[in-house]
Amino acid sequence: MRGVAAVPSYVVMQPTTLCNLDCAYCYLPLRAADRRMPVPVAEAVAASVNPWASAGRFSVVWHGGEPLAAGREHLAALMAPFAPEVEHHVQTNATLIDDAWCDFFQEHGVRVSVSVDGPRERNDDRVTRAGRPAYDRIMRGVSVLRRRGLPFSALAVVSRPRAGLAAELYDYFLDLGCDVLGINIEETEGVNTRGNAHDQADVTAFWAELVAAWRREPRIHLREIEWSLRYAAAVLDGVADDLLPRQLDPIPTIGHDGSVTVLSPELAGFTDPRYGDFSSGNVLESPLAEILAGAERTPWVGEFLAGVEACRDTCPYFGFCGGGHAANRYFELGRFDGTETEHCRNSKIRLLEGVLEHARDHQ
Repeated sequence: MRGVAAVPSYVVMQPTTLCNLDCAYCYLPLRAADRRMPVPVAEAVAASVNPWASAGRFSVVWHGGEPLAAGREHLAALMAPFAPEVEHHVQTNATLIDDAWCDFFQEHGVRVSVSVDGPRERNDDRVTRAGRPAYDRIMRGVSVLRRRGLPFSALAVVSRPRAGLAAELYDYFLDLGCDVLGINIEETEGVNTRGNAHDQADVTAFWAELVAAWRREPRIHLREIEWSLRYAAAVLDGVADDLLPRQLDPIPTIGHDGSVTVLSPELAGFTDPRYGDFSSGNVLESPLAEILAGAERTPWVGEFLAGVEACRDTCPYFGFCGGGHAANRYFELGRFDGTETEHCRNSKIRLLEGVLEHARDHQ
């Protein structure tokens, strides 16, 4: 795996910067402002995406802010330029979901992922702009999805990983009814400056317990655990080198203004005296395909790729993680060419160690 691919497997689109919640761990800098994506931005993106979609599976992920805050009419206008082959996904806090939104999801074939952190008491960081708990509003939206029979994924942020929590979370999401679950240990990035260093044993025990809970009743696709098991199996079979792609997926994030930020959506909207606004171009000025073909010429991207090579040379977990994420390096280390971060330790190293610890304990 070397360099950045010219063709992504999906793009992230920001229909609005606005979010109706004010979560304590959110990294987004402009979530109090309603800056909406103009339709010409979507048309410019679709001009590159539609040929890619005709050649194979391709997704557009609508991610704000809160994408539903853009409204159904505007979101429909942004989706209209994309070919029928394109899969649309939305990452939402679910507080705005009602029957009209469910009609919209069905009409446009939108796949829904809900952000919720577990039982009520695990959602203290998820509050409205008035500082009130958002949990009941989230659950109202989820109940509409369930009543309408619409499948949905879930994404949970864990701020304090430890033994005893993982089984509770897994049981909660079994009852919630999601079919896919992703677990993100809170990250220090963007405007979230809270520390994310945790005791090594606590984090490893959290992941090991999550594996055990999933193996008892594997009704949910558990993103992190299933990838870890695939990697472990590939190592045993001697084919681990075949798991990572030959090049990094550029994961282009299209900001509300058409700016294109590659590799880490979390960098969009930020500026730095050394790197500028992190963008590699703007789709209103150049085709997305052309921007991605030249993405490695973006100064910070070259620095990040040097860091990836440093990881390859020094880290025994490189085959599992592939060099980490650019935003974590930047916001934790202040540079892109550093190596190990707290995110690496929490969500890569301890994850794999937790899976292996579970395997050793259940031989």
